Formats: sequence, structure tokens, C-alpha cells
Amino acid sequence: MNRRMEMICIGNELLIGKTLNTNANWLAGRVTALGGVLKRITTVGDEIDEIKMAVNHALQRRTRFIIITGGLGPTHDDMTLKGVAEALDLELVVDEKALEMVKAKYEAYFKEGRMDRFELTPSRIKMATIPEGAEPLPNPVGTAPGVIIDVKGSLLIALPGVPSEMKAIFEESVKPLILENAGEGLFFEKSIFVDGIMESALAPLIDEVIRENPYVYVKSHPKGEERIPHIEIHFSTLTEDSEVAERRLEKAVNRMLELTAHNR
Repeated sequence: MNRRMEMICIGNELLIGKTLNTNANWLAGRVTALGGVLKRITTVGDEIDEIKMAVNHALQRRTRFIIITGGLGPTHDDMTLKGVAEALDLELVVDEKALEMVKAKYEAYFKEGRMDRFELTPSRIKMATIPEGAEPLPNPVGTAPGVIIDVKGSLLIALPGVPSEMKAIFEESVKPLILENAGEGLFFEKSIFVDGIMESALAPLIDEVIRENPYVYVKSHPKGEERIPHIEIHFSTLTEDSEVAERRLEKAVNRMLELTAHNR
């Protein structure tokens, strides 16, 4: 199974520090838990050439899933799909399925009294304008549909930047695809905390645990200061069997506790 994944986050607000990239954090944890292997997170601004370049680079690496967040809305700086279309040398077209999705949303807003009148303005039609051959993905909580297109075996998926919309489309439409491609492999993890040992002294102990437990990934995360060490040690493994995962993690954790006890 091809579990390789990349993420492209789009938005000037991410690059200038105005907005914290919580989408990347949530998606990274979610796809990992589902058995995907995230290899890269790229952040670019609302510029067609930058989006085009990021998409092309991800495709060149033959990544199975390329998840893009942001830039699907109705405003002038929502350029994601134009950048994708240029990267793939495709035309942007008003997709009938996408237009029906957008239309249904605004009709519902009008009936709910959230709009004075129902009208499909150019800005609203823009959200139904997608690369030719792409498929729209329903947006359960917002207006702009997500988009998916198969590019020579790479699934390129564009999701809105609004976190609630991104999460809703992911859970409904993207999660099943990841599970299908990841097979039965799932991500399991445990953490312990160690005090009083500097990370430089902990490094050879981690190396020893990794050598003895080749199916467990071990990573240290300092939480304190150099003079008052407080370090999280994170253990993870990928397997289809929860009992196997438990045995792997327990063995690695116990060995680490044994080594750190002797090195305080």
C-alpha cells in the first residue's frame, strides 16, 4: 500500500504569523492515526506561481495523497484551484455538480433568513469553478466544495481553510480513501517523561532502544530547560494488530525506563 502523503497549506496569513496553522497540526495527527505517512508540509502564499510550483514538486515525488488547505473561497485572493489548474495544464470550468452544491447551500441560507435574496453571483459561482476532470466533494458545514483529482496515481485533494469545513469534508470524503490505501495499518503511540537527564546524555540510550526495537520509532522532546531537564520520550509503531503494537511499545518503554534508571 502507498501511504505517502504531503500537505500544502496556502495563505499569506500563515506566512506573516497572523494565523496559527492549526489545520496542519490537526491533519498531521489525523492522517497519521489513520495509517498514512506524512512526509512533508509546505506553506505558500496566495500566489498562483507558488501554488503551481508546490503542486508540481509534490507530484514529482510520486506522493499518493497531496492534501491542500485554503484558498477555495469567493474572494480575489482565493487562488488555489487556479494554481492547481495551471500546474496540471487544465482549464477551469464551472462544474455542474459543484454548482448544484453551492446553489443548494445559498437556497438554504435564504430560506433560513440569513440572506435577503437568493442570487448566484460571480463570486459564488467562483466556488463551483474547478479544474476540468476534477470531482467536487460535499461540504457539510460550509459553502465551498472540496475538490479531488487523480493525477497519474496521485490523489490531489483541495480542502477549505476554515477549520470546521476542512475537518467535515476530511471525515466524510477523505478519511475513507486514506483507510482504503493504508490497508489495515494503524498508528499506535505512548509517551513517558524523564527528569534529571540532559538530552545529550539521553541520545545514546535512545539509540540503544531503537537498535533493540527496530519496529518502534523513538523521539525525544525537551519540555524544560537545559539546567532542569524535563523530557518527553515518544514511542510509536505502525501495525495492523493492536496486541502486537502493545507488546512492541511495552518492550521499548520498559527498556528505556531501565536504561534511564541506571543513568541518573
